[in-house]
Amino acid sequence: MVKKTALAHKTQGYAATDLDRPAGERWVTMSNALTRAAHGLTLGEKRVIMAAVSKLDSRRPVPGQVPTTKITASEYAVLAQCGMNAAYEALQTAAANLYDRSITIYQPSYKRGGKQIGDKGTVTRMRWVGRATYHEKEGWVELAWWHEVVPHLMGLQQQFTSYQLQQANALRSIYSWRLLELLTRFKSSGVAEYSIEDFATSMEATDKQRADFAAIRRKIIEPAVKELTEKDGWLIDWQPVKAGRKVQAVRFNFRRDPQGRLDV
Repeated sequence: MVKKTALAHKTQGYAATDLDRPAGERWVTMSNALTRAAHGLTLGEKRVIMAAVSKLDSRRPVPGQVPTTKITASEYAVLAQCGMNAAYEALQTAAANLYDRSITIYQPSYKRGGKQIGDKGTVTRMRWVGRATYHEKEGWVELAWWHEVVPHLMGLQQQFTSYQLQQANALRSIYSWRLLELLTRFKSSGVAEYSIEDFATSMEATDKQRADFAAIRRKIIEPAVKELTEKDGWLIDWQPVKAGRKVQAVRFNFRRDPQGRLDV
């Protein structure tokens, strides 16, 4: 199920000067296509990449040159709620691995007149960065974005998803973070529905999990819903959507807890 997200950029709550704010107070904005893609990142790498994304001005036209973004150990420590030694190690590890990390965008086969054309969709893979530099003594990593990912992060006028980076501060699961992004895409309606194929791709479920929805529920959905409820103040109800005995989709009804209770 595909819906449009065309929130006005002013709802992000930042101006150009806000890009210099502490990491947790900045906003992450990316195209819906990138939101629902498989990101191929560990939790530590996800923190580095999304902290870097939050430093880009999503409203600015795509520049002629590939932009670069620097993340310091102190910024990472705030986001991960960890000590400086752990932050240095995380940046060094990210710099070593990010060049080889791939985004996987899956597009299902087209339909015409309600009928599916062909039995297979298309799979596109691209890098997050073209270069990653780590300065050990000064404790920072600089990322040069891959040119094909830049249009998914800048020059966005519609079909994008935004959330405040601090929402992910307390999260300790990559599945929770990905679910946060998938739900935020439908923030205006409070209802998100994904085919089981799309959801499994976005969550990078294993082949074994894909073959057994009970494993997706137990290993991915339930822990992610629990963490978002306890640590980021969500109220989430979800249910599988079945055709006969087979699960075809998952539907989430969600909203922020008006009491604002967080158990961090």
